[in-house]
Amino acid sequence: MILTTPASWDKDALLIKAQRYSEQMLQHDPTDWQFVLWSSFALEFLSRAALSNVSPVLLADQKNWHNIFHALGHEPNAKKFLPKSIIVADVLSRLSEIYPDFNSELELFCIGHTGMRNAELHSGDMPYDGLKQSAWLANYYRASAILLGTMGKELADLIGDDTAKLASQLINAAADDAAKAVMGKIKSHKTVWNEKESAEKETLLEQAKAWATKHLGHRVDCPACNSVAIVQGQPISAPTTTLNNDIIIEKQQYLPNKFECIACGMKISGLSSLGQAGLGDVFISTNEYDASEYYAPEEDWNPYEEDNNEPF
Repeated sequence: MILTTPASWDKDALLIKAQRYSEQMLQHDPTDWQFVLWSSFALEFLSRAALSNVSPVLLADQKNWHNIFHALGHEPNAKKFLPKSIIVADVLSRLSEIYPDFNSELELFCIGHTGMRNAELHSGDMPYDGLKQSAWLANYYRASAILLGTMGKELADLIGDDTAKLASQLINAAADDAAKAVMGKIKSHKTVWNEKESAEKETLLEQAKAWATKHLGHRVDCPACNSVAIVQGQPISAPTTTLNNDIIIEKQQYLPNKFECIACGMKISGLSSLGQAGLGDVFISTNEYDASEYYAPEEDWNPYEEDNNEPF
C-alpha cells in the first residue's frame, strides 16, 4: 500500500501556500504594513514546509497519536477527527536544532515576526505601524533563503529574480561588520552637536529644514542631531502611475546609498552603513503632474529647480 502525505502537512502544498502569500506581500510597497503582515504568513508556511521536508510527522501534535497516524498517510477512525499540528514556535525550535545555519538568532527573529502578526490580528495593537524595514527585512530574507535551501530551493523561487537580487543586497549589507563603525561616527557627531549653544542649534536646524525642502531626495531625521536630513538612492523598480482626477501620480521605489545632514555635517555612504544607522529602508519617490504636462513633448530646457518630492 502506497501512503500519501495529507495535503495539510505536505511539503509541496505548504510551499505553494508560502509562495501564494509571498505574491500577496509583493503586491504592496515595503513601506506598507500589509507587506509585513503577508510576509509573516509566508514565513510560517515556509517554516512548516521545511520541517515537513524532513518528515511530516514532525508537524503532528503528539498529544494525540491520531495526528501522527494521519501524518504518516493513514486515515484515523476516531470520530470527528481534525488533524492538529504543533505551534509555529515549536516548528522554528525544531528547525534550529536540525539545521545549524538556522541559528538561534534567526529562530528568535522568526518567533518575534510571527508573534507580531498575532498581535495585529487578535488585539487592538498595531505593531506594524512605524516598523522600520532595517529592523527586520534583511533577517526575513536571510531566514527565508536558509529555509528554502534546506529544500533545494532558492530565494528567487519564492519572491522572483528581481526581488531576490534586492534581498541579496540587504542580506550582504546587514552582514557587513565593518559598517558597524558608523555608530561611532554618529556618537561623535552627536557629542559635538550637544556642545553647541542653543542659538547656534536653532540657526542650523532652520538652515537644514530649508535645504532639505529644495534638495532632491527622501527626508529623514538625522540620528545624530534629529534635524531634517536627506537620503538619496538608486531606483529598484519601474515607475508606476495612477490617475487622480486630472493629476497623474508617479511613484518609484529607491534603495538608499547616501545620507547627508547639513546641520551637524554628518555624511554616510553605502547601504551597509545606512542599515546600521537605521537609514537603510527602501523609500518611495512621488511626483505629481498635470495630465497635459505629463503627456506633453519633453523640452530640452527646464526653467524650474528640482524639488524634494517627499512630504515632510
